[in-house]
Amino acid sequence: MRKIVIGVMGPGEKATSIDVQNAYELGKVIAQEGWVLLTGGRNVGVMEAANQGAKSANGLTIGILPSEDSKGISEAVDIAIFTDMGNARNNINVLSSDVVIACGMGAGTASEIALALKGNKKVILLTDEEQSKVFFKKLSPENVYVVNGVGKAIATTKAILSR
Repeated sequence: MRKIVIGVMGPGEKATSIDVQNAYELGKVIAQEGWVLLTGGRNVGVMEAANQGAKSANGLTIGILPSEDSKGISEAVDIAIFTDMGNARNNINVLSSDVVIACGMGAGTASEIALALKGNKKVILLTDEEQSKVFFKKLSPENVYVVNGVGKAIATTKAILSR
């Protein structure tokens, strides 16, 4: 049986401390649920925090890397997929995820959300960025879920997966 893959997308270098804290908790709970965590695989920001959280709960992690080398990869990534595609790898990230959780906001995260919506994926927004919430919810009201905490993000993920 295929494992459930939950993508956690978010800023790297520009992640806020709240983004990092939420990402760590998301990764941990995703692992506790027995789901596989997928991130951009780098050792910064939301990617690093989510992977570290998943590893703290003995979870399985996948990193979809933008380059062809292992420089900058999170040590908490179990399965590294090297794409040499730069930001074009964002489409692989979201299409390989059963549910996408956007933790924080930045240009790369916004591109991943847009690609997920084009692919008819469900996206959970866990961000304080009000304009982003309004924009993406208006863009695809049936596929965007706005939450205000890790517990709500996980509960929403479970509801989506049960459909």
